[in-house]
Amino acid sequence: MKNVVIIGGGLAGLVAANYLAQLQIPVTLLERKEYPFHRVCGEYISNETIPFLKSLQLFPEQFNPPSIRQLQLTSVNGRSATLELDLGGFGISRFMFDQFLYEKAKKRGVVFHLNTEVDSVTYSKEKFEVKTKDHLLEADVVIGSFGKRSKLDVSLKRSFIQKRSPYVGVKYHIRTQHPDALIALHNFKDGYCGISNIEEGKSCLCYLTHRDNVRKFGTIKTMEEAVLYKNPFLKSIFTSAKFLFDKPEVINEISFETKSPVENHILMSGDAAGMITPLCGNGMALAIHSAKIVSELVSAFNKNEISREQLENNYADKWNSLFANRLWAGRQIQNLFGSEWASNVAVNLARHVKPIAGFLVKKTHGAPF
Repeated sequence: MKNVVIIGGGLAGLVAANYLAQLQIPVTLLERKEYPFHRVCGEYISNETIPFLKSLQLFPEQFNPPSIRQLQLTSVNGRSATLELDLGGFGISRFMFDQFLYEKAKKRGVVFHLNTEVDSVTYSKEKFEVKTKDHLLEADVVIGSFGKRSKLDVSLKRSFIQKRSPYVGVKYHIRTQHPDALIALHNFKDGYCGISNIEEGKSCLCYLTHRDNVRKFGTIKTMEEAVLYKNPFLKSIFTSAKFLFDKPEVINEISFETKSPVENHILMSGDAAGMITPLCGNGMALAIHSAKIVSELVSAFNKNEISREQLENNYADKWNSLFANRLWAGRQIQNLFGSEWASNVAVNLARHVKPIAGFLVKKTHGAPF
């Protein structure tokens, strides 16, 4: 029986841990924080994930997640259009969902090292050594699910980490009058903001902006008042909602550059393998699906049905065939957001050329799995 170390306990890492542990494969997961905690995330999951989550008893039905069936787009100057979502999705916070997956994985026998950051991973003679401040772990397989940016990305000299990214992500939980069935994307200068409902009558408000916006106005709050408020929908939300965080969750240097699914024999999953632009609202679904395909192949490798070379090549091929086009489409569609002219074009498409708008939405979603 081969043993697996998973670096990073986000969605991809936790789902893979649950999958492999259910097959009685020994799994150790290293996470640099302690559950539960908040992450910068839009907290919308496409319904394509539901069959798979239910097959592993991982669908969070007990939290009554809101069912989301419509998409609203607004331009910088407040023009609006609404589309029906063929597939739709559901809303749940990472604070709640990650904790739920963590507790499930513990019951299935996954060994967790929390508050633990990985310093290095080396590979030699078919074995990995994973080094932390307090541990030296040996593994047959290492899955990297350590999110958007990591110290490991630097030590592995991954190409995307060499390029500076201008994007800053900001997230709040709020209480406001927002329909359960609706996910909205509101444009503002050099950015866009998503809002959709999660559990317990709360809404997730998450936006992406250019770092120059923050630098220009000095603080996030000042920038919001000067830039986001120019969209009347956003001004209404920000001035009427009850904000539930003492301060926003913030992440810098969010990169949408192409990444490799395999680095130094480490199988990358979730955002570590590639990140879809947030306006597509599908990063959580991609993370869950990538956890499924990596777990299936690790299971075959564990049974000696495939070699390590086949494991790595098959994973890279499958990851690219399933996700590369969706990530590319997301990067192209992002060009329709964040400026007055382009956002008006996007809204006009949604209002008057619905087949094209529907096609663009479908390009960022996958089939149920």
